[in-house]
Amino acid sequence: MPNIKIFSGSSNRPLAMNVAQRLGIELGKTSLRKFSNGETSVEIGESVRGEDVYIIQSGSGEVNDNLMELLIMINACKIASALSVTAVISCYPYARQDKKDRSRAPISAKLVANMLSVAGADHIITMDLHASQIQGFFDIPVDNLYAEPAVLKWIKDNIPEWKDCVIVSPDAGGTKRVTSIADNLNVDFALIHKERKKANEVSKMVLVGDVKDKVTILVDDMADTCGTLVTAAGKLKEAGASKVYAILTHGIFSGPALERLKVADIEKIVVTNTIPQQDKIRVCPKITEIDISNILAEAIRRTHNGESVSYLFSHVPL
Repeated sequence: MPNIKIFSGSSNRPLAMNVAQRLGIELGKTSLRKFSNGETSVEIGESVRGEDVYIIQSGSGEVNDNLMELLIMINACKIASALSVTAVISCYPYARQDKKDRSRAPISAKLVANMLSVAGADHIITMDLHASQIQGFFDIPVDNLYAEPAVLKWIKDNIPEWKDCVIVSPDAGGTKRVTSIADNLNVDFALIHKERKKANEVSKMVLVGDVKDKVTILVDDMADTCGTLVTAAGKLKEAGASKVYAILTHGIFSGPALERLKVADIEKIVVTNTIPQQDKIRVCPKITEIDISNILAEAIRRTHNGESVSYLFSHVPL
């Protein structure tokens, strides 16, 4: 693949290394450090003149630092005469602040979109946006990839009873995602309706659907403090579910999440590696990782060669 350079930010270097390895190229040289006052310093260690540059960074961990690092890397490549700069953001930062749901609330996901465009990004590749309308916040092309094909493959390979399972959404917002997976597997689905009094705190949950004596699979795009996930698993067990699995695209697992998951009545918590999970797996062995580097690598290859990426919406590349 001529005229291509791949660089990694500091948020998810293992994922970037896997992507580069699958493409058969080496990661570009960068120097990423912080000054004593906390400012981010970026130095691109090789020429990018006339090259298509792909910068892999996740909006996880120290979110603000990693976002700033990404913006500076994009700008550094742009003013060094890169032909194009694509930001490969495996987990989009501030994605949950996607609408004005109360008085004087900011739409921070739109602000991040503006910042990426002003920094010089020509194209965005991301995965499982919390809300699909975020694509409309950009005036540049955005490819929103889906973890669903990899999730379907994991279910078929690892859950013997998958043909008689029930796919469950822990909230109304995930209904479309859950029905798509249920249709592909030709199984039933259920929904948990939740009411919140304030952010990260659920006051009431109601199960809609029959899960008695069934293997249930909770599916969501992200889990942060895991209060909703653990409460939903308890609700399914109360309703007679024989087993509960949880499958998530972005496992943020902040605050008390890991302690909650360790004692939760969940067989396995399956997450993709859009966010690094190695340290969390050591703390909570229930967590299992799905590698999505093959999807990102194929998206980069197809984008670079001017091919369609829609194949990836329903297939897992080899």
